[in-house]
Amino acid sequence: MPIALKAMKIGYVLSGGGARGFAHLGVIKFLEELGIYPYAISGTSAGAIVGALYASGKSPDDIMNIFRNNRFFGLSSLAWRKEGFFSMEVLRALLKQTFKEDDFAALKTKLFVVATDLVEGRAVIFSTGQLIDAIIASASVPVVFEPVIAADKILVDGGVLNDFPVEPLSGICDAIIGSFVNKIEKGVGKNSFFKTFNIAERCFHLAIANSAYSKINNCDVFIEVPLHHYDMYDVKHADEIFKLGYDTALLHKEQLLSLKEKSKIVQQ
Repeated sequence: MPIALKAMKIGYVLSGGGARGFAHLGVIKFLEELGIYPYAISGTSAGAIVGALYASGKSPDDIMNIFRNNRFFGLSSLAWRKEGFFSMEVLRALLKQTFKEDDFAALKTKLFVVATDLVEGRAVIFSTGQLIDAIIASASVPVVFEPVIAADKILVDGGVLNDFPVEPLSGICDAIIGSFVNKIEKGVGKNSFFKTFNIAERCFHLAIANSAYSKINNCDVFIEVPLHHYDMYDVKHADEIFKLGYDTALLHKEQLLSLKEKSKIVQQ
């Protein structure tokens, strides 16, 4: 009986993390150097932004250049609204400039974007329809950014309920590589613990950590980048964060090469 070979479908899971999301690009760059590419990507917040740009066909270096020229993650670049939120219009303008079509269907790689529905109290997964609103909603950190109102839903950061969205890839991917950039460490890093944003950020990450770590076993390779010294808005250290992502992925080289060896499976 003839044998058919097919490529293993590999999925990438990209966590949230604000400026720490630059580390995802370092991880992806190393994966590309090994000849590993995703069949599908699932991301929350910064992971959704990076995932969408990568799914559109842009390289990690291209995406880094986009962010170098558009300082979205730096709070100083954002407009404060009278309602007490920062505006997402800077990010919206960047995405409109970047995507030729505002539609998931126009992407070259399957993409799942996770946001949180505040009214229903549940995670919402977007994979069809308008792309930009889904990304904006996924990245709208509560209290800091204004929520997105769409389809009678009030949507905020997907990390509130699902910072490491493995679930959309289950059943459609043969293997999963996870990139997690919110590693919880003792200590408070470079910045003063008593700054308002540092306290809010620390509380947010502590609240979501257990849920994310419970999914490690769902990944064939779990890459956790140690970034506790960088806060969510530390855009000035983007290149350092990118390199840490790359270097951390490098530590998993043998695991990744082993996965690549299995990337062609034999079927009767």
